[in-house]
Amino acid sequence: MEPSRFLLRLSVVGGFFFLMAVGTAAQSQDRSAAAKKTQDAEKTAPLSLEGHHGRIYCVAFSPDGKRLASVGADKTAKIWDTTSGKALHTLKKHDSQVLRLAFSKDGKRLATASQDKRVIVWDVETGEEIRTLTGHNGWVAGVCFSPDGKTLATGAEDGTVRLWDVEAGNELAVLKGHQGAVHGVCFSPDGKRIASCGGDRTVRLWDVAEKKEVRSFKGHAKAVHTVCFSPDGKRLASASEDKTARVWDADAGAEVAVLKGHTNQVYTVCFDADGKRLATASADRTVKLWDAGTGEELATLPGHGNQVFAVAFGAQDRFLASGCDDGRLSLWSMQELTQAKIAAAGE
Repeated sequence: MEPSRFLLRLSVVGGFFFLMAVGTAAQSQDRSAAAKKTQDAEKTAPLSLEGHHGRIYCVAFSPDGKRLASVGADKTAKIWDTTSGKALHTLKKHDSQVLRLAFSKDGKRLATASQDKRVIVWDVETGEEIRTLTGHNGWVAGVCFSPDGKTLATGAEDGTVRLWDVEAGNELAVLKGHQGAVHGVCFSPDGKRIASCGGDRTVRLWDVAEKKEVRSFKGHAKAVHTVCFSPDGKRLASASEDKTARVWDADAGAEVAVLKGHTNQVYTVCFDADGKRLATASADRTVKLWDAGTGEELATLPGHGNQVFAVAFGAQDRFLASGCDDGRLSLWSMQELTQAKIAAAGE
């Protein structure tokens, strides 16, 4: 008889996710191995944070990793304590779905972007609204603070990238170039450049001082949902409706790697703290981890019951957070995932 072949499957107990190992045969010599796999899988079970009613579009950790923020279709943003898993604040000023969020580098402020065409800046400690930015002529799907926290970049359905003075709330510049909606924006680590992506299947790079486009990255076959810089600012990563994520040389404009493995569109991509790994979230109900240099798939985190729209690494890569179509937010321990070497395919 062949040895048992084990798969990682998801079970729900008391509102929390648990990964269990199950097999197709039961030989006595395989039982110890099965038990070990079960133990490893249980160790990697994510903490489930519940509170959103509907799809979670975006998640982000505060720079110190102590807070996690999420936004969704229920028109709210939530700020969570990553130690206790408790919701500290529910932010309710938006009139429509909240699509994106970003922490300032000092972690004191949070910006949220919504289908209501507005961006709201919040005090993270108190949960109070600081100011509202208006000017876009369509839903706002991208938002990012500059490294010094003084400038906010936004991208919207109206095809523009806009820069704002955070303190005064004034619009500083309107950057035009995309031939369609802008889905994401990101400042470079030095604050000198902005990357944007959109429905026109491109990633574009902008000079902040000159307020002009300096490069366009083409290769995706469909709309690009998100874009991010590597921690050293030398590379860009983008996620697309074409079921791939791609890595680009930010200076040369060359495509470095194409990440293939998802079976449906990829909504989000992000670098870890040292830029060596990437995480992607997909409509195929999985999160995948990748080698950022080679594009090799390292692991698949199964168990998401619905489309996964959001994923983010925490400070020092202690945690990985993912957000689903069903409103469930999962918080994974990266140390436990690494130790268990999870590489099971999702259902």
